Amino acid sequence: MIQPVLHGPDLLYDIRSALVDPGEVCVWWLGQSGYCFRTASALWYIDLYLSDSLTTKYAATDKPHIRMTAAPLQASEITDARQVFCSHVHTDHFDGQTLAPLFAASPEARLVLPAALTQRAWQLGIDSARVLPVRGDEALEVDDLRVHVIPSAHPTLDFSEAHGHPYVGYLFEVDGLRLYHSGDTVLYDGLADRLRALRPDVLFLPINGVRLHGGQALVAPNMSAAEAIALRQQVGGGLVVPHHYDMFTFNTADVQAFADLAREARIPYAILRPGAPWRFHRHV
Repeated sequence: MIQPVLHGPDLLYDIRSALVDPGEVCVWWLGQSGYCFRTASALWYIDLYLSDSLTTKYAATDKPHIRMTAAPLQASEITDARQVFCSHVHTDHFDGQTLAPLFAASPEARLVLPAALTQRAWQLGIDSARVLPVRGDEALEVDDLRVHVIPSAHPTLDFSEAHGHPYVGYLFEVDGLRLYHSGDTVLYDGLADRLRALRPDVLFLPINGVRLHGGQALVAPNMSAAEAIALRQQVGGGLVVPHHYDMFTFNTADVQAFADLAREARIPYAILRPGAPWRFHRHV
């Protein structure tokens, strides 16, 4: 089991006490696609999976979700969250056993998520006034954050008139920074164009690709390491942070292979360690 560098009260103290300059972000990877971001004026969380709900759910199946990295926090320990984002319905991004205790412990938190998930959030006991649904292809203000909602394809866009896009990514614009978190997505026509127009400084991208068994996909596919590099090349700028690996034994990727590809392509990248702070400063 991979142990986070910091966990529990030590991690929370690190998050709460971090001093961040304008134009800088401090990021803590919390496993899979989950992060805490802190800038000079904002603190937010995205795609948290801090329970063992999937391990329990799939224990007696042919698709066991065996954890590779220990959870760095218990959701109930997070008492001061203000903005929490979810990219889509899958439990490692929208986990009831994480969200329900977090929202009980953080009375001022608001949840931003695809409109298709609104009722699921209510079913967790999260008051409707604390839920902010989005449809994709839009921009909104969430406290100090300007948030651009970008459709994701997992593996298709699946747009509906009723709810918009059920899979989304977010580009956060704050304190002179532009940070893109894709959620789960494959490459699709138009994604690079959308990002090129927004000029992200950092792209947080999945690298686990397609996991096959007997010729069938075990789970909905994502970008591979090579495709994440290809997207960055098409966008034309930004440092890449890979994620969506080292959580479940059946659905992971070799991050060193990603690093090799990035070096070959001369793409700037950073490999984060769970529970450890990582800082990026935008140089003008």
